Amino acid sequence: MRAVVHDRYGPPDVLRLERVERPVPKDDEVLVRVRATTVNRTDAGLRSAEVFISRFVTGLRRPKNRILGMELAGEVAGVGPAVSEFAVGDAVFDGASLALVCLEKGAPLDGRSVLIFGSSGSVGTSAVQLAKHFGAHVTAVCRTKNVELARSLGADEVIDYTRDDFTKNGKAYDVIFDSVGKHSFRRSRRSLKPGGIFIETDLGFMWHVPFLLLATRWVGSKKLKMGIARYQKADLLFLKQLIEAGEYRAVIDRTYPLEDVIEATRYVESEQKTGNVVLSVAD
Repeated sequence: MRAVVHDRYGPPDVLRLERVERPVPKDDEVLVRVRATTVNRTDAGLRSAEVFISRFVTGLRRPKNRILGMELAGEVAGVGPAVSEFAVGDAVFDGASLALVCLEKGAPLDGRSVLIFGSSGSVGTSAVQLAKHFGAHVTAVCRTKNVELARSLGADEVIDYTRDDFTKNGKAYDVIFDSVGKHSFRRSRRSLKPGGIFIETDLGFMWHVPFLLLATRWVGSKKLKMGIARYQKADLLFLKQLIEAGEYRAVIDRTYPLEDVIEATRYVESEQKTGNVVLSVAD
């Protein structure tokens, strides 16, 4: 089968398309034929390893896992003998759960004011829709070209960050969610209500974050919390229900064939994308 691999850390050019051995599912595993996947900032960060601490997980000198990939849509191509919930041919998907995990850090959201910084990204577009589902009053922060998109996703208010700085508008929020790892608790602190929560994603992990996590736990009423990606069946079933009820839609910016993975990755790293960038995987 074909796969995008990388044997060293570096820029998008280290990626290449290669024929690899088709995996065999273990007793409790399923084999999925991937029809589409995404190029995202998490994959880009793992590939570049610019944040050196990530190498303690992915490999100090070279990547332990040559094949990247965090999200997928496809169908089951094989099942292990202990698998009872899936059969060959079943349509399956995985992804969009990071926003859900992060918003849980500010729960309950019903009736609360939630500001989502980076609301037009892949995590941000998910967060706007999920926060509205949970009953929050949502303020989306994005660039000019995405203002109408944010409104269409359900945002009650939209701030164009190229024109206005939400930290200087005199308003305060119960929850501020930095969905792109570009803001900080220190910059946003005055925009939090007493008892307010600033939520950071693992995308924005920096050396000082653990110290602030501990400090705000014990000092002051305003808290910094971090959402770290998890992979649970319950999350996907919840998202599946929202999709089927018409309460959630994936926002797709561009679709590239698998062969153009380097171009797709460069586009993602230009920080100009809206929602998701998809790689289409043909037979």
